[in-house]
Amino acid sequence: MPKFDWEARSKSGSAQKGVMEAPNVAMVEAQLKKFGFTGITIKEAGKGLNFEIKFPGGGKKIETKDLVVFTRQFATMIDSGLPLVQCLEILSGQQENKSFKEILIKVKESVESGSTFADALSKHPKAFDQLYVNLVAAGEAGGILDTILNRLAAYIEKAMKLKKQVKGAMVYPITIMSIAVIVVGVILVFVIPTFAKMFADFGGELPGPTKVVIALSSFLKKYIIVIIGAFFALKVAFSKYYSTVNGRKVIDQLALKMPVIGPLIRKVSTAKFTRTLGTMISSGVPIMDGLEIVAKTAGNVVVEKAIYDVRQAISEGKTMAEPLAACGVFPPMVVQMISVGEATGAMDAMLNKIADFYDDEVDDAVGALTSMMEPMLMVFLGTTVGGLVVAMYLPIFKLAGAVGG
Repeated sequence: MPKFDWEARSKSGSAQKGVMEAPNVAMVEAQLKKFGFTGITIKEAGKGLNFEIKFPGGGKKIETKDLVVFTRQFATMIDSGLPLVQCLEILSGQQENKSFKEILIKVKESVESGSTFADALSKHPKAFDQLYVNLVAAGEAGGILDTILNRLAAYIEKAMKLKKQVKGAMVYPITIMSIAVIVVGVILVFVIPTFAKMFADFGGELPGPTKVVIALSSFLKKYIIVIIGAFFALKVAFSKYYSTVNGRKVIDQLALKMPVIGPLIRKVSTAKFTRTLGTMISSGVPIMDGLEIVAKTAGNVVVEKAIYDVRQAISEGKTMAEPLAACGVFPPMVVQMISVGEATGAMDAMLNKIADFYDDEVDDAVGALTSMMEPMLMVFLGTTVGGLVVAMYLPIFKLAGAVGG
């Protein structure tokens, strides 16, 4: 069946576009008018060679941006008054990500068979996490699904931005260190042996630095396979240790205590905790359910325990601020602002203000970290490579001095 690209305006006047399979243009137009679209433009999708190879268990990964676009468009359609099933039909038809398209089709089928939208989403945890499902359930119960979806989209976008900031801070130093290791490895394995042979032909006593570099080169050539194997063995051992309860606890505690990385992790955890909980409370999710979901997505055992302690304290009739202050994970300012939010009954607004503040704090911390590490890494790279070069040229300078003398 041919595919048609379409563009139209919804009842609210917002522009929409997508792809629909139909026997002809007239059928596409009739279907879109049925959904309430106006100003319809339709053209047949471009034809060309199209094939894909599927491997067992394969499929394109569902990206965060796919989820954001889907959520935004879905909210617009619901706000325009389109029925839920028809929204899912349109969005699944225009979805380019094959894996996500299959999930949306299954969600539509579940809704058609009588499931609630939240229950249908919960069957696909790889695409829709607990936070997403719980917020949708709250939106359905309160009759404000479009509002909830817009909040969800805004939340996912901000969470994605926060994640990119942290990843961006790590890309530069990892890249520089990788280049340094490769350059030094190439020099030691391929360049230094040539110099060593040349110096052996000359005879005479070599300077101390040159001897050290040649010995290091010989060691690396002889045991390079063992060194690479040991590196991967340590990586596997670290992963296995981190997968244990005690190992994760020890490593996460150390991470929070590290001089530069520790404060950054605390700020990221604070921003994530307050943003997620604030979004859930403002959407009508009970605070106990919200805290449980936030704890499970904390990403750090120490932070996770602190949130569970808060949940336990609230179940016993205490305030949220008391256990937050006792855990020592979150800054005093956060505890004080949450205390004010509890007292004034504006907890969701206060949490979102804290999240906005710490989003900026993370941005500043990432910039400062990059600025601090850049000169340190360049000095390290220059000193390492420069030291090797100087060590190899010392005998030549010595020989030149002897000849000149």
